[in-house]
Amino acid sequence: QVQLVESGGGLVQPGGSLRLSCAASGSTFSISVMGWYRQAPGKERELVASITSGGSTNYLDSVKGRFTISRDKPMNTVYLQMDSLNSEDTAVYYCNGVSYDRVYWGQGTQVTVSS
Repeated sequence: QVQLVESGGGLVQPGGSLRLSCAASGSTFSISVMGWYRQAPGKERELVASITSGGSTNYLDSVKGRFTISRDKPMNTVYLQMDSLNSEDTAVYYCNGVSYDRVYWGQGTQVTVSS
């Protein structure tokens, strides 16, 4: 079993920055990929960024160049640095972890970009 706990969400003005953290506990050795998803009101949940245990990253096109995903070895904490935020980034952000046989989710953290 793996538990994921997000932190770092909040209210930020357009153009501002936030850093999200996801702390993993339990059988973290089984996790091969961790990522951040987001879901805005009335929209489907979408993958924002992911990182493998080997360090390979993947980003949603609309956040490339603005967001950076990173992790502490061995996948115990994953971060999402979000810069140049705009209103389109407003959503609940969820941490996600994938092992060979299960997918784990955190409880979500709200990010609101507004002046």
